Amino acid sequence: MSSQWIMSFEKLMTETEVKTLRAVLEAAAIVAKSKARQGPVRDQCIIELALGTGLRVSEIGDLKLADIDLKRGGNSLIVRHGKGDKARVVKFSSKLKNLITEYIEYRTKDSEYLFPSERQDYMSSNGLQKVFKKWAKKAGLPARYSIHSCRHYYATALLQVSKNLRLVQMQCGHQNPQTTTVYAQVLDEEINEAVEKL
Repeated sequence: MSSQWIMSFEKLMTETEVKTLRAVLEAAAIVAKSKARQGPVRDQCIIELALGTGLRVSEIGDLKLADIDLKRGGNSLIVRHGKGDKARVVKFSSKLKNLITEYIEYRTKDSEYLFPSERQDYMSSNGLQKVFKKWAKKAGLPARYSIHSCRHYYATALLQVSKNLRLVQMQCGHQNPQTTTVYAQVLDEEINEAVEKL
C-alpha cells in the first residue's frame, strides 16, 4: 500500500513571493533587451511558462516549437512526453502567449526546441532547475523552493480560481485523481488559517 504524497505550505510559494519573482525577472529582461542579451529573456520565459502551465521540469525541456499553438486564437501546447508517456493538451493565458511569442522572436539560436542549450539540443532538467534557483535567490525566496514549486503554485492557484479538481487534473496531467486532491487540502489549511485570524 503506497502512502499518499502530502502537500504543505513549505512547498508552496505565496502570491507575494511569486509577484516578487516575476518583478525581478521582468526588470532583468528589460535590461537584457536594452543590451541585446539573451539569458534573462529566456529565463523569464522558462519561469513564466512553469508558473502559467504547471508543466513538469522535464516537460519544459522537451517542448518543441511545433508543440505550441500561437496562431490567432491559439493558446495551447502539447506535452508529448508527460509522466507515463501520455500526451496531453495544456491551455495557457493570452498574457503568457504574448511572452512566449516575444521570446521566440527575440532569441538568436535557431532550434526546434523552445529552450535550446549550448551543449545539446534542449536544456536539461538540471539546467532549468539552475535557472529557477538563480532567480529565486535574486528575488530573496527561501532556498527550499525548486522549479517544481511553480507547478505546486499553478495547481493551487488554478484550483482556487476554478474550484474544479478535474480541470486541474487534466491541466497537470495527474493520472491519479488522488494526486490532485492534495491541492484541495492545502486550500483547506489556508481557510482554517484565515478563519483563525477573524
